[in-house]
Amino acid sequence: MNWLQDTFLSHSAVQAVIIISLICAIGLSLGKIRFRGITLGVTFVFFIGILAGSLGLSLDPAMLGYAESFGLVLFVYTLGLQVGPGFISSFRIGGRDLTLLSLGVVLLGTLMALIPVWVGQAELPDMMGVLCGATTNTPALGAAQQTLKQLGQPDSVAALSCAVTYPLGLVGVILAFIIMKGWLVRREKPQVDRSKEKEAFIASFQVRNPAVFHRSLHEVAGFDESKFVVSRIWRSGKVILPTAETVIEEGDRVLVITQQRFVEQLTIFFGSIDDTDWNKQNIDWNALDSKLVSQRILITRPSINGKHLGDLHLRNRYGVNVSRVQRAGIQLVATPQLTLRVGDRVTVVGEQESLKRVAKELGNAVKHLDEPNMVTIFIGIVLGLVLGCLPIEFPGISYPVRLGLAGGPIIMGILIGAFGPRFHMVAYTTTSANLMLRSLGLSIYLACLGLAAGADFVETVMQPRALWWIAYGLLITLVPVILLAVISVKWSGKTVASTAGMLCGAMANPIALGYVNDVIPGDKASVSYATVYPLCMFLRVVIAQVVVMMWFT
Repeated sequence: MNWLQDTFLSHSAVQAVIIISLICAIGLSLGKIRFRGITLGVTFVFFIGILAGSLGLSLDPAMLGYAESFGLVLFVYTLGLQVGPGFISSFRIGGRDLTLLSLGVVLLGTLMALIPVWVGQAELPDMMGVLCGATTNTPALGAAQQTLKQLGQPDSVAALSCAVTYPLGLVGVILAFIIMKGWLVRREKPQVDRSKEKEAFIASFQVRNPAVFHRSLHEVAGFDESKFVVSRIWRSGKVILPTAETVIEEGDRVLVITQQRFVEQLTIFFGSIDDTDWNKQNIDWNALDSKLVSQRILITRPSINGKHLGDLHLRNRYGVNVSRVQRAGIQLVATPQLTLRVGDRVTVVGEQESLKRVAKELGNAVKHLDEPNMVTIFIGIVLGLVLGCLPIEFPGISYPVRLGLAGGPIIMGILIGAFGPRFHMVAYTTTSANLMLRSLGLSIYLACLGLAAGADFVETVMQPRALWWIAYGLLITLVPVILLAVISVKWSGKTVASTAGMLCGAMANPIALGYVNDVIPGDKASVSYATVYPLCMFLRVVIAQVVVMMWFT
């Protein structure tokens, strides 16, 4: 049986994979257990890692460091890819408010950490470690340690106090959310879903305005700045598939795809609107005319990715109309300026043979989307790590600031998810593929984090000053989170999901985000997390260095 003992206990690549996989499997299994509707989910992986480390299990340090770093990078990069397409619009709608709230979390926590130093109850290196542990920000700890070394100050105590407070910092945000969730939900204000402002709305109008009589659609479209597409025209009992040269006549009935906010303008523009509800789910569009067929075609051909709809000239080449484009569950108006992405579903109206040729050009192969574009994933990770290692100089700070393993990849994931198609990068992944990559990365990261913390955890916790560090670190975690949660929901009118994601991002806490995603449906929390995380992480790194330099110089 020596071989079995060697397999599990002797440091090797195989042993590292086995131990990490076992910790993840046990932790994820326990994470499915609910007590009174509450579960810690993926957080159990971290606790099983601590238990394994305290029992004497260990990995080769190089293997442990690699696995921990790779897991974190994989998690934050795929998270950035997921939220990237909706990031820019989300930031415009509520990103400024979320950023200000997250800055409140950062500044309040920093102030609380400095109070014991100002009153002479603790040394600055101790409290910098407590702050970094309570806010789960190891890049800030590294920056503080480097600055302490440069100034000739001891830095080992900062690492020790960070290690002691880190576990409770991880679960503290979850604990605060469990405590506050019921209260927050009861005080959550009804929200106007502005994310659907650009969603397509279908309406039909009667042409009664003399100003548009005997005008071509090209001329009519130029009269009004409203975004609309004319899909069909009824004239004398017949259905016409319009082109840019089609002339509008008095009495025509036009089917228009636009946005709901433009309906009133278009009613005045055309003359009147009829009562038909074209936005129901059960409309048989193919029954409107025996010759014209409406079909949704899936874009899977990489060469289409990043092109504007107008550049394809589908109307002129095939005699079809593209009325709307479905992306991430949202119907968009098919304007010529719309940038197409792999994974979009375009609604095309025309004759059956023409639609077959359009489908061939756009791809329409579902199985191609089941295969994630690994080239973009690996290139994005490389670019993200390079960005994270980029030294950023600030006047008065001798040590350059870096975004680190977490900050660089998540920013690159957001950028590629949002703007990749403009550079013909296929950033599309199915929801299941993205979720699997995120879960895999987060689980590996937590398993390694727990193993590293578990080795000296019990011995360190038993020290008298360590107990004070733990208690005060828990306050630094809970007080800013609870206070800003109240301000966010009650006074700023944010949703519970957006608030929870903002707090997780401000505290640099992917475990808490995993818990929030388990208990709150949708991706609002992830979007809020990605909105505030890069700036907050970066600020914590800068603040750690500035505070140390100002105190000792």
